[in-house]
Amino acid sequence: MEKHYGHIIERIIRRNGYSISELARLTNVNRRSIYNWFNQKNLKPEIIFRIGCALKHDFSEEFPELFTEDEFQKVISPEKTSTDETLTLSEGSSNYWKDKYIKILEEYNRLLVNQVKQDPKGNK
Repeated sequence: MEKHYGHIIERIIRRNGYSISELARLTNVNRRSIYNWFNQKNLKPEIIFRIGCALKHDFSEEFPELFTEDEFQKVISPEKTSTDETLTLSEGSSNYWKDKYIKILEEYNRLLVNQVKQDPKGNK
């Protein structure tokens, strides 16, 4: 019997007590998309990986034909990866870019204040 990817994922999500709303928020899709995924017999590995990362669940156990254990461990347990790999993984999050923007903006404002202190009249 062939695996029904959507049903396997739904069973894991419900067994572990995750809410559909929370999963939708973590994967940046609407709830309807989650339910559509549950009904699909074959899901793209990218979608399964995205769900696994959001839930911190290693789907290599359920889908050994698609993933190795190492693929999920890099995301689930980032302390075991190198600093460069951790940075690459976290750069995809919107909080990373927001924090980076705020840091650059604060540095820019600090430089402007220092320049005004050095030349209050704005002469070059």
